[in-house]
Amino acid sequence: MKRWLLFGICLLAAHATRAQDLIVRRDSVRQEGRVFEIRPDEVRYKRVSNPDGPVYVVPVAQIAYIRYANGEVERFARPELPSDAPERGGASAGSIGQPAGTAPQPDRPGPGVQEPQDAERTYAVGDYYDRDGVQGIVCMVSQEGRSGLVISLDQTSLAWCRDRNAGYVTGADSKADGALNMEALARFIEREGLAWEDFPAFDWCRSKGEGWYLPAVDEWLQIGFNYNGGTRMSKRRGDRNRFNDALTAHGGRKMDRMAYYFSSTESSAAKAFLSHLALDPPYVVELPKHSHWLVRAVHRF
Repeated sequence: MKRWLLFGICLLAAHATRAQDLIVRRDSVRQEGRVFEIRPDEVRYKRVSNPDGPVYVVPVAQIAYIRYANGEVERFARPELPSDAPERGGASAGSIGQPAGTAPQPDRPGPGVQEPQDAERTYAVGDYYDRDGVQGIVCMVSQEGRSGLVISLDQTSLAWCRDRNAGYVTGADSKADGALNMEALARFIEREGLAWEDFPAFDWCRSKGEGWYLPAVDEWLQIGFNYNGGTRMSKRRGDRNRFNDALTAHGGRKMDRMAYYFSSTESSAAKAFLSHLALDPPYVVELPKHSHWLVRAVHRF
């Protein structure tokens, strides 16, 4: 009798170990874990094998459906974008909803070759962009390839906020749109009688000219996935090399996969969200605003 009881306990323990939720992304990548929070713009989960480990974040726009451990399936509607809007992160725009490579691949100019000034030209992730005074590498595109996001050729290391004891809550809390965060910060600076120099990362992006801004956290998530060829579940060194080669061919600096980049999204009075480009999660962390991390600017086209 005791032997059967022990056998039954082992079966229940094995079932509990296997019981886990399945997150299925729109690019067919499957992620197993234990979902513990669903927000309007993101799903948070932990690995079953490491319940006390880090929290992993998947933007809702990236998810096709979740199959829960009890068999229930929850499907997520595909976000609809206007034809002239870049595909970007968050509940309103789909931060990882459209992996690189799904848009038509146009003919690309070789390194150092000026691209044709054709209004009907389409772009793919990794293309060099040089139009109307905006130069950079395409890091995000719409399905038509005629709109998207360009990332700056250069980068720097700066603080989000200069004063470590200021405790500013600026209202730059959009996870989906860094341009909105720039606008929120501009209002805060004017209201509080401050200067752009008090926010070095933003000031550096702004100094590049009209339209340049510090990406929001979900925009950084999408850039990271596109940089890695549309997935972080497998190594696609060729895609990363192609992106970096485009940067260096036009006088820029390679992206750094081993360090975090500041986003424009603040998480609290003391901290802001950062993201990195490497394969291993967690892709998002919260760190003090006064610390120095990498910064790149983006511009819509």
